Amino acid sequence: MANTVLLKRRIKTSRNVSKTTRAMQMIAASKLKRAQEAVLASRPYVEKLGSLCKEVGEKTDVLSHPYLLQKDTKQRSELLFILAPDKGLCGGLVSNLVKTYLEFSKASYVKIVTVGKKIEPAAARSQNELVASFPFGTSLPTFEATEGIITIIKDYYINQKVESVKILYHKFLGLFSQVTTVLTLLPINLEKENTKHVSEYQLFEPTLQEILPYLLERYVEMAVYQCLLENFASEQAARMIAMQNATDNARDIIFELTLEYNKMRQEKITNEILDISSEGVNQYA
Repeated sequence: MANTVLLKRRIKTSRNVSKTTRAMQMIAASKLKRAQEAVLASRPYVEKLGSLCKEVGEKTDVLSHPYLLQKDTKQRSELLFILAPDKGLCGGLVSNLVKTYLEFSKASYVKIVTVGKKIEPAAARSQNELVASFPFGTSLPTFEATEGIITIIKDYYINQKVESVKILYHKFLGLFSQVTTVLTLLPINLEKENTKHVSEYQLFEPTLQEILPYLLERYVEMAVYQCLLENFASEQAARMIAMQNATDNARDIIFELTLEYNKMRQEKITNEILDISSEGVNQYA
């Protein structure tokens, strides 16, 4: 009797877990749909903006712009932004991020900025200087979310506190593929890669010298925003798959427990019938 009561309790608990994970799976799927649309819409814009900077940079000499100069600091250092979720239950997303960060930090002296609560414990345990921490949020990032990041980038890079700025995040490649990526944001590389040459007969108003600085600043802002979108989409995809697996596992457990419960119940009923039959036989013996 005690075993059947325990099994019923475990079945009920597993059903509650299944309902919770199923709900979380559906929420993640809803967020992923919006995030995927935003990523696919903005990715071509950022790529075109980068190639446009290279095309315009080919025809003008503005290498004195702060975003193009390689900084010489007293101590070789890099400013690394680490984008992570605020919440867990997203498979191996966070562990892969921590692993990449630890490997990256061994190669150079790193000053870090965490964006997301799940990376903060690993950052606190490391020997690297923690510049600032931001929450990542649980909804689709807005462009305003880049303001604090851009402010730190300008302060540390333009004032020559670091030699380069990099972003560690998860690039969204699909529902089952999120790749840990390190993007070198600054200095911007204007080396041409099969880009179209700007015709010398084209006229620009304002001048190229005035256009390129604007393009460079806009590119940095949009590249940061794109990383936020990619990371958010990766988080939702990983959480959706993790919750789907958890739901399937819970259903398997429910099936096995129910089968075991029915066997015990059948055995109990059979034993009771045998007891009644044996008592009847004893009475007429």
